[in-house]
Amino acid sequence: MVPMASDRALSILHLEDSLADHELAVLTLRRSGRVCQFLQVDSLPEFQRLTDSQPFDVILADYRLPGFTALDAWAHVAQKPHHPPFILLSGAIGEAAAVDAIRLGIADYLLKDDLQRLPHVIARALEVHEARQAREQAVAQLEASERQLANLAEHLQTSIEQERAAIAREIHDDIGGALTAVRFDVAWIGRHSADPQMQEHAASAAEMLQHAIGASQRIMMNLRPPVLEQGLVAAIQWLAAGFERRSGTPARVVSSSETIHAAADIQLAAYRTAQEALTNISKYAQASTVHIDLSDKEEVLTLEITDDGVGIDPALLNKPKAFGLKGLRERARTVGGWLDISSRPGHGTSVILSVPLTSASSSPPAQGDAQ
Repeated sequence: MVPMASDRALSILHLEDSLADHELAVLTLRRSGRVCQFLQVDSLPEFQRLTDSQPFDVILADYRLPGFTALDAWAHVAQKPHHPPFILLSGAIGEAAAVDAIRLGIADYLLKDDLQRLPHVIARALEVHEARQAREQAVAQLEASERQLANLAEHLQTSIEQERAAIAREIHDDIGGALTAVRFDVAWIGRHSADPQMQEHAASAAEMLQHAIGASQRIMMNLRPPVLEQGLVAAIQWLAAGFERRSGTPARVVSSSETIHAAADIQLAAYRTAQEALTNISKYAQASTVHIDLSDKEEVLTLEITDDGVGIDPALLNKPKAFGLKGLRERARTVGGWLDISSRPGHGTSVILSVPLTSASSSPPAQGDAQ
């Protein structure tokens, strides 16, 4: 026999109506070297009461008992979240019934004629039970960690947008205003100066100031897109026009309707997705055409950005430092949607954002102050 020595006594509940069979099981386990504490019970109500009132390390059960079977006892135990291993120990069970019992979740079965194997069966059942508990705990901890990371990511996204809005306001109110005022002053100096060199320098300075004003406006638009006040369709068209102007690559926008109603956070998520996708296309895709499809059919906002460029290596999609793509997926999740990226090297890339609109149909449309 394999020794089952342990510092802690094993608590065993034995569902058995034969005192002789119970004593034989006790003797077999004692010979194995394992210290055990036994409770024998032969009625279903008493079994239910004991399993409800105290914990056990192992449950041994005869298959057929007066008025019920071990499966009735198992049905009661199986409802408990952390039930102990349940082992059939019977002299009257066929192989088919034993297999069915295992499928129901019973840990193992053993014929009473083969009782000398009971220490092995219990040891194996405990080992499997402990491994399952460890796995369930690890899964629970992983899920908790993922929830915490998701909540952190959502908080960071919100904080980033708020900070972008604050910076955009400062650029508009302070830097933009100051540059405009200086430009007017420089232009005034140029108009009221009789020195040709002074006029030339003033004109050059005014031109540089106008360039700085344009740059500050572009930065402000990227940080806090006021174009969303005109609606999501107009905002996506504005993005596409800017992309086409900078890259020279045609970008066609097709929308299912002229106006798409969605909550402010959903519109912002769609806008940022299109912005990031177009940025990636201009940097890496080497595309000749870009198609943007926007739809709100069947109460689902769908944004698809497709290019005919070089595509993305599948390994790069799961690269640990692919923060841009991961950020888009997380942004989609924060508004209850999901992001799909399909690509093959040499066959272009398609980025699809899908967000159900039913839960957000009562939310107000995007406003400038919400960005």
